[in-house]
Amino acid sequence: MLKMLMDPMGGIVMTNDGNAILREITVKHPAAKSMIEIARTQDEETGDGTTSVIILAGEVMAHAQTYLEQKTHPTLIIQAYRQALEDMIQWAEKKFSRDVDTSDDAEIAKVVRSCLGTKMISKWMDLAVNISIEAVKTIRVEKAGVREIDIKRYCRIEKIPGGRIEDSQVIKGVVLNKDILHAKMRRRIENPRIVLLDCNLEYKKGESQTSLEIMREEDISAILEQEEQAIRKQCDEIIALKPDLVFTEKGISDLAQHFLLKAGITCLRRLKKTDNNRLSRVCGARIVHDTSDLRDEDVGTQAELFEVVKIADEYYTYVTSEKTTACTVVLRGPSKDVINEVERNLQDSLHVVRNVMINPKLVPGGGALEMALSREIEEQGAKMDGVKKWPYKAIGLALEVIPRTLIQNCGGSTIRKMTELRAIHAQDAKNWTFGVDGVTGDLVDMNKLEIWDPLAVRLQVLKTAIETSVMLLRIDDIVSGTKKAVGGEKQEMMPH
Repeated sequence: MLKMLMDPMGGIVMTNDGNAILREITVKHPAAKSMIEIARTQDEETGDGTTSVIILAGEVMAHAQTYLEQKTHPTLIIQAYRQALEDMIQWAEKKFSRDVDTSDDAEIAKVVRSCLGTKMISKWMDLAVNISIEAVKTIRVEKAGVREIDIKRYCRIEKIPGGRIEDSQVIKGVVLNKDILHAKMRRRIENPRIVLLDCNLEYKKGESQTSLEIMREEDISAILEQEEQAIRKQCDEIIALKPDLVFTEKGISDLAQHFLLKAGITCLRRLKKTDNNRLSRVCGARIVHDTSDLRDEDVGTQAELFEVVKIADEYYTYVTSEKTTACTVVLRGPSKDVINEVERNLQDSLHVVRNVMINPKLVPGGGALEMALSREIEEQGAKMDGVKKWPYKAIGLALEVIPRTLIQNCGGSTIRKMTELRAIHAQDAKNWTFGVDGVTGDLVDMNKLEIWDPLAVRLQVLKTAIETSVMLLRIDDIVSGTKKAVGGEKQEMMPH
């Protein structure tokens, strides 16, 4: 289900992304704060599994409580938990995962599907899957044998309200919410030569305040001429390279605009720094900080097409090229709230594709992995001796919260189904892919349903959840060091 949140500004957020919800909530309690922190870590690390991490951490803590009441010392519980975590990571990597071929789109598509199954986009599943795969493939670069996929920097999501969600697409290149400066400049240029600047094309004002005292009338015109010359010099330096397009992060004065227009150069001003970096990846230009430094190799020639398109009410500039390593996802949709939610979902799926590309191993979704691990722990725990074996087994029980929650979410009867699922897993070691179908609540083999998660996500969930619980278990008391207490002491010390 979706949640609707009102933020302090009176805006509305509609989402079911665990992290987005927790970001909006204000919490006073310190332990609760650290729980919210872990959802954030999960989101930054792997982009998915934010909800699971919170549920699991809560459950692990709940299971620790019984042992604390029996006066088991926290350090023993912690040791058991640590042991369990290490064992689980090994099992997940060796036993309960399968390799995936990253060059095969259909394989990756399966993973993305399972990620988006619970989200709002699930209606436009194929569209979302194609967008994420295409976007990540575009920005994938290999430097010195290391794969780098930087979603934050080079995959921009441009939201344009209006149109249908089906109209969303990946643009290989950059889309800017800008129009050209002057109506007479060209709106469409093929194979443009592009210059990227990071400086003002206007008369330089002094850094500090300067005041001129002008005695004679001619001096005014002399000063104005100087200004004009300074601008003309800048423009001539640009024109000398014969570019078709000039982008700058700062302003362009009317005069400069006039000179450039005469030379037939289209210019855009006040770009964001990030957009400029992306442009440089698209067209291969270097960003130059001063026009006098412009050289021929700074001009970008790799872009194939520049055009300004009017979408709905605004003008958008497209700079595209087939071979680029930066891309923009253009999202359309009926209203801002819808697009925002779609954007959050896409963020998740982009991360999923990235995770699979970087660590090509998959684990079954639908609570199957958790059940399989839970069974292993149960068996391993039986062989252990001493006090530690109970908290060790408790982790196994805690893991069952994930399939249990899935059953609850689709209105199945929890106790019956969980017993069944346990039995299936206990019968035969080959049944490790059995889990819960999140729509019908039936128990199914994940191989049939094709629900697979990237291993990186699940491991991160386990690590984050258990590490956090361990940290919270180490706390035996909460002391609030606030200013009020200090004020109180001072008054007592004052001589009455």
